[in-house]
Amino acid sequence: MIEEILRKAQDDFELTPEEIAELFNIPLFSLEGASIQAAARLKSRKASLGFAEVHAQVGLNAAPCSRDCLFCSFASCNGVFKEGTELAPDEAVSRAVQFETDGANAIYVMSTADYPFEKFAELSREIRGALRPETVLVANIGDFSPAQARMLKDTGYAGIYHALRMGEGRDTTIPPERRLKTFQIAREAGLLLGTCVEPVGPEHSVEELVEKTVITRDAEPVYSGSGRRMPIPGTRLGELGTVSKARMAHVQAVVRLAMYGDVGGNCTHEPNVIAAAAGANLLWAEAGSRPRDITVESGKQWGMTVADCRLVFEEAEWKVLDGPSLFYGGTTMEELMNRGENKSAG
Repeated sequence: MIEEILRKAQDDFELTPEEIAELFNIPLFSLEGASIQAAARLKSRKASLGFAEVHAQVGLNAAPCSRDCLFCSFASCNGVFKEGTELAPDEAVSRAVQFETDGANAIYVMSTADYPFEKFAELSREIRGALRPETVLVANIGDFSPAQARMLKDTGYAGIYHALRMGEGRDTTIPPERRLKTFQIAREAGLLLGTCVEPVGPEHSVEELVEKTVITRDAEPVYSGSGRRMPIPGTRLGELGTVSKARMAHVQAVVRLAMYGDVGGNCTHEPNVIAAAAGANLLWAEAGSRPRDITVESGKQWGMTVADCRLVFEEAEWKVLDGPSLFYGGTTMEELMNRGENKSAG
């Protein structure tokens, strides 16, 4: 049964929800489990011509957020941040430029959902102007309107990161329909979508994993994947613990197999060799604030550098792309094929 599902996934036929659930239910460290991860690695390699990517994110602010996502350190209800802090504009620009210098394939600009959109757009223009024209810029912000989506596009953003998260509408105050509407708004504005099945916790059922996997597939993203929930000390969800990296490698592999073959990327977070070996070809470096940290500077808790992420890929025997992101269209498949480097990659 599993062999048949894996063959179907490799041949790029759509997996049914029942087939996806079958893959999620396979035990870790079984022969079938190993086959799933090997098949995911193969599908990722085909989709990206054997190249992995390191993207980098600059967090603009750390502040209490009214969306009250229970898994987020910014949530007002979690009480981690009592008041807001922001990166100075010149510091935000400097960090983005440093990521470009370090070789990041795309640079993300992130803010909390309550951060004023006009301020985000103004700072984004400064960041865009300081970067090389070919550098890919991605927005990671709250839900937005069609007019704001067009402004993001006009500012120079190639795409967005956005997700309908695990427990959306239950562990957050955001209706799932609002997230799906933002997917549509972004697509209509010409913004490419990166998304993910996240944040996965020990309590999440196979049924919800399947549901969110199908949602990401239907959103027509440039990458999907999975990310685990990092525990916020002193919170209700934090007390539930964390999914092991080994288990998350399995989850991420199943998500890869459920995506169509033209979805180039398969992400995981936090960066780790186990997941990269099992088919993750996208990792993130981070600077500034993050929703999984209890400090205003990500490097002091979980964040990694571009060099750290490249080393993870090296240990997993991936070849890292040099140049703008393939996933977000900065580099084309034809350009990669013309390099003649992909035969030994991945």
